[in-house]
Amino acid sequence: MKLIIGITGSTGVIYGIRMLEVLKKLKIQTYLIMTDWASKCILLETKYGIKYIKSLSNVINNSNLSASISSGTHKVDGMIILPCTMKTLASIANGYDDTLISRSATVTMKESRKLILMPRETPLTAIHLENMLKLSRLGVVILPPMTEFYTKPKSISDIIDHGIGKCLDQFNIDHDLYRRWGD
Repeated sequence: MKLIIGITGSTGVIYGIRMLEVLKKLKIQTYLIMTDWASKCILLETKYGIKYIKSLSNVINNSNLSASISSGTHKVDGMIILPCTMKTLASIANGYDDTLISRSATVTMKESRKLILMPRETPLTAIHLENMLKLSRLGVVILPPMTEFYTKPKSISDIIDHGIGKCLDQFNIDHDLYRRWGD
């Protein structure tokens, strides 16, 4: 399996980092695209350095619109953008392919591959909701990082792993990141 991972400049970059760690452990090939603001948020919000994050994946510059993953002929199984800013979501919803992240997302949709967006914003405006609805109607999975409590999370890591696990479930990737209902 091959997945494109986009990390944009919103709070919650730890979701993208943890996703890369889990996918690397599962030996799933990834292509990482990070925005400039994602790099800034990583330094502001986490203990991780950019060098470590880049070591988890094949990194492609967000301004490289000629990258292989910008073409539908490059086979991947799907794409996950986490966290996904409202700017990136709006760009995808309106076909404004000005970055490799938005271009790769559009290609993922046009090739009928799974696209998952983990939007990170609150409260949501009607414009945000309309863009999400537009994408959902096109088959994009909108998967905000909603905290669940039935698993009785003991740490922030438990909450993050639940969000990551929900994304992996969309690709039928086996994992043990959270306890399932009824287990």
